[in-house]
Amino acid sequence: MSARERLAELGLELPPVVPPVAAYVPAVRTGDLVFTSGQLPMAGGELGGVGKVGAQVTPEQAKELARLCALNALAAIDALVGLDSVEQIVKVVGFVASMPDFTGQPAVVNGASELLGEVFPDEAGRHARSAVGVASLPLDAPVEVEVVVRVRV
Repeated sequence: MSARERLAELGLELPPVVPPVAAYVPAVRTGDLVFTSGQLPMAGGELGGVGKVGAQVTPEQAKELARLCALNALAAIDALVGLDSVEQIVKVVGFVASMPDFTGQPAVVNGASELLGEVFPDEAGRHARSAVGVASLPLDAPVEVEVVVRVRV
């Protein structure tokens, strides 16, 4: 089953590529790797939530927002090389704007990892990952996700 078919089976559609908010492009390819820029939880031109996890945003809400970030990353990859050319999710980096005493960043970033695992099952979805707590993110977003994938040459 293709990645697009799995998305449809999950009841998901790729959103339009989120336009950059500064001087960068949504994704670049070098050889057999595609690197996405950090993707915010944008939907319909709006952030899905704002604030810090552990204050204005619950961990559960942030996990859903991380899932949205991953979907936006897939849209950027699709626009550049086509989603069905992805052979493996290589690395996910999640940034979580959180209160100083919040230590649940890995659980938040699971939202992105789990979505990618659903779209790319088995070995194709297994990836290295970092989940980093930060003081703030662009536009006061609670979470931002970067994805690196290996594609067919």
